Amino acid sequence: MFDIRISDNGEILLSGRFDASRVETAKTVFDRLECSGVVDFKDLEYISSAGLSVLLATQKRLSESGNSLKLKNMSKHIRDVFRYAGFDMVFEIEG
Repeated sequence: MFDIRISDNGEILLSGRFDASRVETAKTVFDRLECSGVVDFKDLEYISSAGLSVLLATQKRLSESGNSLKLKNMSKHIRDVFRYAGFDMVFEIEG
């Protein structure tokens, strides 16, 4: 199961398993972002390379206008995935 929603304070909340079968759902939310945003990983259990690619494409698009994504509340496992992929150098990752 995967869920993506926008909180009252504008943060993007991810939960469940973000894999290839959920890319289109996630893209509809990320494609609407026009300025910098925060993505909360607190309830995310898993992210696949397809999920990583949605985040990377969003980061690239936003950076063209001087904006970016900030990622927060990653589990150790997901933080390791980002580090192994070199994405810790691409994204600002907080706690």
